[in-house]
Amino acid sequence: MTPELRATLQDVAEAMASFAGDWWIIGSAGVALHGVEAGPVKDVDLLVEEGLAGAVLDRLGVVPLDMPPDPLFRSTVFARWMAPPVPVEVMAGFCVAEANVWHPVKPRSRERVMLGGGALFVPDRAELLGLFRRFDRPKDAARAAALEAAGARPEAGTPAR
Repeated sequence: MTPELRATLQDVAEAMASFAGDWWIIGSAGVALHGVEAGPVKDVDLLVEEGLAGAVLDRLGVVPLDMPPDPLFRSTVFARWMAPPVPVEVMAGFCVAEANVWHPVKPRSRERVMLGGGALFVPDRAELLGLFRRFDRPKDAARAAALEAAGARPEAGTPAR
């Protein structure tokens, strides 16, 4: 984990410490928090429950962004927190398109990872692997392969791609 990513994740842990609700780090930063080499981490994906979004954005001092439509992903709330060394993308109401149908992304597992005295939460390895398979982009295939090489096995019913 680079010093910049470590500092950013510590900033996230500090900012999110008082939020008891569900929130997770997903994407390449989630892989890194599992201790697996994820390659370059260009941003930190912070997934929050919709009910937390307003308070989280207020805490971070950011506002929702209007994003152009994307054929694969959409969120009811999307913002970027640019203060830390690595940008943090905050998403609520996050959905992925599968077979032209929008499906919500809400992890069922929530593992605590301590970093610099602060707590961060990630889906377990199997669920994170399943998310990457659902996203089905080349960079997600690389992340899935890294998790599998580290011993992660997909949850039952997760399609192999």
